[in-house]
Amino acid sequence: MNAILLVASGGAIGSVARYLVGILMARILGVAFPWGTLTVNIVGGLLMGLFIELLARRFEGSPELRLFVAIGVLGGFTTFSSFSLDFAVLWERGDLAAAFFYVLASVILSIGALFFGLWLARIAA
Repeated sequence: MNAILLVASGGAIGSVARYLVGILMARILGVAFPWGTLTVNIVGGLLMGLFIELLARRFEGSPELRLFVAIGVLGGFTTFSSFSLDFAVLWERGDLAAAFFYVLASVILSIGALFFGLWLARIAA
């Protein structure tokens, strides 16, 4: 139960941060392009890389800290950061085929699933 509370509280922080970045970017650059989403995806990837490397090499962080920050805060900020970490793990293992399959499958199937969901909702209405 403790793990769930760590992830949930971190996720709340990350989600609010994502929302605020979206508002800020819309005010600065407008809404014609999804600048907020692009920003959180890039920043989230950067923060995930920094956090995971520092946690592993310098701070000997606890599993609870990883749950709170990596899965909770950064996962709530952007799930793209987790996706990026998964790709990096496959890449660094030398499993390039699996890494590129993961990227293509994630992007194509996720977008395809979104359009399928839109279609299902439209025919049901």
